[in-house]
Amino acid sequence: MLQSSNVRISSKPGSLVEARVYSTTVEFRHHGNRIASHERCYSRLQKIFDLEHYLDVLDRKPGALRGSTPLAQWRAQGRWPESYDRIWDQLIERQGRQHGTRAMVEMIRMGREFGYAKLTTAVDQALEMGCADVAAIRHLLMSDQLRHRVGEAIEIGSLSAYERPLPTMIEYDQLFSGSVQAVQA
Repeated sequence: MLQSSNVRISSKPGSLVEARVYSTTVEFRHHGNRIASHERCYSRLQKIFDLEHYLDVLDRKPGALRGSTPLAQWRAQGRWPESYDRIWDQLIERQGRQHGTRAMVEMIRMGREFGYAKLTTAVDQALEMGCADVAAIRHLLMSDQLRHRVGEAIEIGSLSAYERPLPTMIEYDQLFSGSVQAVQA
């Protein structure tokens, strides 16, 4: 089915990384865990970049995102919808260029976690609500995982052993009436 060959290369002194070459991708594994997967290139001198692989660097140098080749390739592939630019502009407007771009990088990470189709839907929803906040987008992404119980009775079970009667005001009233008589006498 898929043609693969195993080649071992070292990434850091003393550690081995295994490269698996398939017909459409090249995977890199360390101790059996996949650490990267790249689209395979058959053309000469062609460069294929994946924006996801640069997110750690972009956290430290957010200014590099706007003119980056990986972003340009994502735009050309249709992986960067216009709504991402709109929310990015709003993030920059609210937080400044550096912090707004870092927030955008954090948002891209959520695409890797939840899926980019779902991220795009959440960004569109946030823009419709007039919201440009990464926490709100995360909430929208997780909203289907939240369980909402409206109007359902909750079974308290064994906690009923701790029920106590409500206090009455009779004893208080007796104290109050006695102190008023003592003052009047």
